[in-house]
Amino acid sequence: MQTLAIEGGKPTSDHMIGYGHQSISEEDVRAIVDVLHGDFLTCGPATEAFEEDLKEVTGTSFVTAVANGTAALHVACLAAGIGFGDEVVVSSITFAASANCVLYCGGTPVFADIDPDTWNISPDAIRSRITSKTKAVIAVDFGGVHVDSDAIRAICEEHNLVFIEDAAHAIGTSHNGAAVGSLADITTFSFHPVKTVTTGEGGAVTTNDPALAERIALFAKHGITRDVNLLRNPDEGGWYYEQLELGYNYRMSDIQAALGSSQLTRLGEFSARRRELVAFYNREFSDIPEVSFQKDVSPGETTRHLYVLRFDVETLKTSRRFIYDALRAEGIGVNVHYLPVYRLPYYQDKGYPADCCPQANCFYEEAITLPLHFGLADEEAQHVVDAVRKIIDYCRAVSR
Repeated sequence: MQTLAIEGGKPTSDHMIGYGHQSISEEDVRAIVDVLHGDFLTCGPATEAFEEDLKEVTGTSFVTAVANGTAALHVACLAAGIGFGDEVVVSSITFAASANCVLYCGGTPVFADIDPDTWNISPDAIRSRITSKTKAVIAVDFGGVHVDSDAIRAICEEHNLVFIEDAAHAIGTSHNGAAVGSLADITTFSFHPVKTVTTGEGGAVTTNDPALAERIALFAKHGITRDVNLLRNPDEGGWYYEQLELGYNYRMSDIQAALGSSQLTRLGEFSARRRELVAFYNREFSDIPEVSFQKDVSPGETTRHLYVLRFDVETLKTSRRFIYDALRAEGIGVNVHYLPVYRLPYYQDKGYPADCCPQANCFYEEAITLPLHFGLADEEAQHVVDAVRKIIDYCRAVSR
């Protein structure tokens, strides 16, 4: 048995291998420089071009680029008409923004448990949370694996709910040949640097519904429009504009948008490399009974943002904290995604019970996110596997 680095042994990797990292090409740099040398830094042609590129990638009719993924979620809730007294069923294993966006609008997030195999929000759990106050469902494609949109859409249609897909992890993922972005009433994306495609900070909202698209664009841009089809006094002149809603300044700059368009030209290779790494991890970990990985019924259609491994800490007679610290000591820059949102202090102070989603709680106690990104070298991926095996072997020996 090898001595763990946390106990003084030699680390598996001689450098820290991060769980995520952007990939910036010379073409990306040139795209940004072109904007800097141009006439528009914001509200210009690069943003319009990025929105057109996203329409093609997502197969949707309407796209509004925004400042970040949280802004996208906020705008989606506003467009869906979420307000005081409304409830929205939300994923429990996700970043806090997926629930916070409901609170921004005065609504109440209602957390639904996850499926024990896919780790996505469970359709049965959604159904169990619906009341007469429910207005919408926000379902997160955890790690890039598509939610059961067929079942969720059926539930939403049955109860007249708005289906919002939080696809912050899932650019490039599809379902039965249809791209994520075109499958829900409203879909939101994030382009943070750890995501598959980045604009530095940025997000987008997509829909095929023209009425929703109109509201999305308004709320993202101060509630102000120059569209003559929307103006109450359209004959005032070319300078004229009107504020129709209390909107927000959630606009994306042309600098960000230019980077996004350049990045989208590489989405195919980004997706392919991530699939290759996921397949490698799955093969390597499939013979270790003390670990499990996310179930994905259509991996060929999935672009993975995260690779999470669950450790059977009870069998290993250890804690997730020990495994996490031991992997970090081995040079593996692991992370944890996510704390159940209802267990965050803010939500605890609002009275959410810590045991409201048992599957989410079990997941949290066992989950560790391993490195997965386009620039991850084969040798680094092998180091990740070797470090996991090294720690599993140690735990087996100690627990005998």
